[in-house]
Amino acid sequence: MSQADTESVDEGGVIESVSGPVVTATDLDARMNDVVYVGEEGLMGEVIEIEGNLTTIQVYEETSGVGPGEPVTNTGEPLSVDLGPGLLDTIYDGVQRPLDELEEKMQSAFLDRGVDAPGIDLERTWAFTPIVEVGDTVESGDIIGEVPETESITHKVMVPPDIDGGEITSIEAGEFTVEETVAELDTGETISMHQEWPVRSARPANEKQTPTEPLVSGQRVQDGLFPIAKGGTAAIPGPFGSGKTVTQHQLAKWSDADIVVYVGCGERGNEMTEVIEDFPELEDPKTGKPLMSRTCLIANTSNMPVAARESCIYTGITIAEYFRDMGYDVALMADSTSRWAEAMREISSRLEEMPGEEGYPAYLAAALSEFYERAGKFNLINGGEGSISVIGAVSPPGGDFSEPVTQNTLRIVKTFWALDADLAERRHFPSINWNESYSLYRQQLDPWFRDTVAEDYPEVRQWAVDVLDEEDELQEIVQLVGKDALPEDQQLTLEVARYLREAWLQQNAFHDVDTYCEPQKTYRMLQAIRTFNDEAFSALDAGVPVDEIQEADAAPRLNRMGTAEAWDEFIDDLESDLESQLRDLY
Repeated sequence: MSQADTESVDEGGVIESVSGPVVTATDLDARMNDVVYVGEEGLMGEVIEIEGNLTTIQVYEETSGVGPGEPVTNTGEPLSVDLGPGLLDTIYDGVQRPLDELEEKMQSAFLDRGVDAPGIDLERTWAFTPIVEVGDTVESGDIIGEVPETESITHKVMVPPDIDGGEITSIEAGEFTVEETVAELDTGETISMHQEWPVRSARPANEKQTPTEPLVSGQRVQDGLFPIAKGGTAAIPGPFGSGKTVTQHQLAKWSDADIVVYVGCGERGNEMTEVIEDFPELEDPKTGKPLMSRTCLIANTSNMPVAARESCIYTGITIAEYFRDMGYDVALMADSTSRWAEAMREISSRLEEMPGEEGYPAYLAAALSEFYERAGKFNLINGGEGSISVIGAVSPPGGDFSEPVTQNTLRIVKTFWALDADLAERRHFPSINWNESYSLYRQQLDPWFRDTVAEDYPEVRQWAVDVLDEEDELQEIVQLVGKDALPEDQQLTLEVARYLREAWLQQNAFHDVDTYCEPQKTYRMLQAIRTFNDEAFSALDAGVPVDEIQEADAAPRLNRMGTAEAWDEFIDDLESDLESQLRDLY
């Protein structure tokens, strides 16, 4: 809600004190979470504590120069987002101010304090096509029409959740602004393409389902070993430089979600700049259209006010729920929840609340749970289905996974992609440590992999996990006595594990072919390595020395599977050559 939208405000509030982004005011008639405007410049803030005559406000802008005695006005409404056509292909800050529009208004990349703009363009017209007729009965959440929002996405115009519904008495196609009436009900209610929703309240849905379909990322280590479900939750913790942001970029580009909401929550400005510059130029591999045509970016970098960092997560998840209600599968990337937690820690300390572990607020776990629980696959109130998958990056200081944000996130999410600085230093990307990562979705996703990819997919995957586990145990011995001191069968296990790591788990994001690997190719590559394993151990059992097995001409070709353009034919030929060459040895 912009300052211009407030028709009746309480002029009685006066600033008592200012401490960074936290302002206390007296004589302000307000409720918890009301949006207020602070000082002569009208800085946006939100009520976070009321104690007697004192009201505490977190301000979403820099408060330098604001002092006691200045007025505070109350809108009487909670922090809400504008929902409607125009959300996609847009870049917002943490409280849904469109940055490109503000830049144009300011004629500068540096924004003045107190500047505001609606979240969606209220003057632009959209081509509305109804899908219901006069006389039809509609209820909350029902889709009544469509708008071609971008080249990739059709926007579904819905009956707002706060309207019970009724019989359509008027509806017609045409060009409308988002605030103009497109339909009328016999109850007297009117419906436009514009909705508002408070960000801290989840939009209603009938029931949360158990997700049974994976969010395919095209990254072998994720899809092959640690899949996330559509409607699932995942965390990507890792130290600086280990690849958290790049991993989320890959997911945003290649995952088979319909809509991507990317929230830059307190990360470095250069990382968010890369997103802002690259995404508009990237081609969506699914549609051939610009990737931004199905993406909404929320940019709230580390040099922006801390308080806005706390709200941007809720802004992102509310926009994601809106598209979920249209029946879309939405992927939300939060980079990073650690910076969000640090914002909560700062606000909590300024409120002089009792701190929890490492100074974080005692309600850290509850706040994280509240956010991640808004993910899921849902039966919608309009009878359809939609999902939100949440992938949150975590930035533990020094890569220490025992710190509170990582540990509390671990208790909530079901997929854990642990990034490893040692793998990143060895240029092994994605640098996801296969010994520390896990997915609790495997069992419920196995039927999908059996039906869609291969009947024995779970068994082949488990074989790979067992080999990598055995390699991890053998490496401790190798470091003490050397590889040559091991029995030949264990030496061969290490060779097979090396191909699993280098040919299968490692992936080149800059290669046109290897950057994306469909599940069928992921399985075929793994099956080829298992063919080498089976034939090599058969040769070893027949008395062939391990050195001769390792020198088979076809074996090094395993490393070229990922970049082979005609990969199906390449792997067929490779498996045939592996079988013939290794069997010829005995």
